[in-house]
Amino acid sequence: MLSNEPASAPSAPSRRRLAITESHPILAILGGTGALGTGLGRRWANAGLDVIIGSRAREKAAAAVQSLKGRVPEGRLRAMENADAARAADVAVLTVPFAHHDSTLAGLADALQGKILVDATVPLVPPKVSRVQLPPEGSAAKAAQALLGDGVTVVSAFQNVAADKLAKEDGPLDCDVLVSGDRREARETVIGLVAAAGLKGWHAGPLDNSVAAEALTSVLIFMNRHYRLDGAGLRITGAPAPPEASDR
Repeated sequence: MLSNEPASAPSAPSRRRLAITESHPILAILGGTGALGTGLGRRWANAGLDVIIGSRAREKAAAAVQSLKGRVPEGRLRAMENADAARAADVAVLTVPFAHHDSTLAGLADALQGKILVDATVPLVPPKVSRVQLPPEGSAAKAAQALLGDGVTVVSAFQNVAADKLAKEDGPLDCDVLVSGDRREARETVIGLVAAAGLKGWHAGPLDNSVAAEALTSVLIFMNRHYRLDGAGLRITGAPAPPEASDR
């Protein structure tokens, strides 16, 4: 059971630390047939985690799993409809386009109660995806928390990772992940998942701070186009200070 965030000292992020190693939660990637969902699913399956690929249509999820097993033959991968995947999971990850964000979650509120939902959604509004356009709630993650209620712990992560690189490349990526959420224990769990995917995660404060990561994606898209960059990402520089103060 998740507890409220304690006032404890911050710890330095690490690619090696995996807070979930002992519990081995079942992961469901909801709307997980795209580049971001399959990229995360492949990396987590390769790390030995139990992964369910969810979709509105089970057949589409099954096709994605079949493709993934070509790269991770021994991976523990299953296909389900989104609602069944959410019910079967301990931790769910939402990887749908912003246009389908609210409608997808509306049918999953009951199935997600008591669980962590990692919301990777970026509020991109075509055609001007390089312009920041945040929803009235402030961020997609905040909208998800309002829609799902207090029985679900929403954590924001993975917005600034180039999905095509995540899907195509193996090994660590040159990109860090900001992890925002209102419960430290839930953030720690997600940072463990980030590490399992070959990335470095950082505690980025409460869910209110998810607005920064979501807005930054449009900035990165603009920079990719302007400078002809190949999937610009985020890197946190500087050495961590001694653990003397709370990271609230």
